[in-house]
Amino acid sequence: MATTMLGAFLPGNATVDMREIAIPEPGIGQVLLKVKASGICGSDIHYIYHEHKGDKTKGTAYLDVVAGHEPCGQVVKCGPGTRHFTEGDRAVVYHISGCGFCRNCRKGFQISCTSPKRQAYGWQRDGGHAEYLLADEKDLIALPDSLSYADGSFISCGVGTAYEGVLRARISGSDTVLIVGLGPVGLAAALLAKGKGARKVIGVDVQAERRQEAEKLGLVDHTLGADGDALAKVRELTQGGATRTIDCSGNPNGRLLALQGSAEWGRTVFLGETGHVQFQVSDDLMHKQRTLIGSWVTSLSNMEQCCDDLVAWGQHPDKIVTHRFTLDEAPAAYALMAEGKCGKVIVEPDGPQS
Repeated sequence: MATTMLGAFLPGNATVDMREIAIPEPGIGQVLLKVKASGICGSDIHYIYHEHKGDKTKGTAYLDVVAGHEPCGQVVKCGPGTRHFTEGDRAVVYHISGCGFCRNCRKGFQISCTSPKRQAYGWQRDGGHAEYLLADEKDLIALPDSLSYADGSFISCGVGTAYEGVLRARISGSDTVLIVGLGPVGLAAALLAKGKGARKVIGVDVQAERRQEAEKLGLVDHTLGADGDALAKVRELTQGGATRTIDCSGNPNGRLLALQGSAEWGRTVFLGETGHVQFQVSDDLMHKQRTLIGSWVTSLSNMEQCCDDLVAWGQHPDKIVTHRFTLDEAPAAYALMAEGKCGKVIVEPDGPQS
């Protein structure tokens, strides 16, 4: 095996810096993965690609490491002390490596690890936009044989995030579902809501291209533009409001639509990051007996369950992938994702994988 590899770094000025770096050796409890697929997440664009945001004192800053926090690959080497994964295993990487001892880590929510030792792949330690990735064995989830590496890369963050939102919304076959924002996470939420048996899924987005993509993939029953008539149309389609609503837009108007578009006793989940929202507490929340929930990524256990559910439903989130790039094309991949006029974008170092 070669001793060096290509890796993508993000200087923070809307460019990608491709560097030749050493292939790492796995230490105690670590494995070396051959990266097969690694997605680009919206947070990569908002927090690193355009401008470096975050606080180094709080451990949230990008530390000039290999980018990419949605990796999936195959184990090629195991370090001493590994106990579960072996060479040849296919694995999804949960993209936060937590301390393992705080209460959030004990629950499997490494995303909310409170230790200063918490590190995100692609942010504080090398991520998946390289030929190989060094990962802690405890951060791996087995990728079922029937799921593709592209499926796995999307599960590692975007689909996992959407799955947690669907769980917290408690979506079932009794529900009508409104999803605001039809980017990759919103499309994943629609796919998962259908898997849970939702009897009707309505999608809202400002971009006609995204609405058309959702319809083409068969993930929604109705799409609406994010205009002044959206709320009235949602209420008309749902006889008063959707029993479950999920905001994936992170937009103040989108969040308000998700809340106001829910039925009495409905449940609303906010997944979209950043920004703010204003609403009338009495009229929009309390007097309608609505439940409003914030959700951030998912747990190791729920990510495993997500994989199992996708297999049981015969669903493949890689259908949401609209563009695939090889590793040397990473600059073009990031530029496309930054435009926001696409579905999921993934980087496959060696080309499409099964």
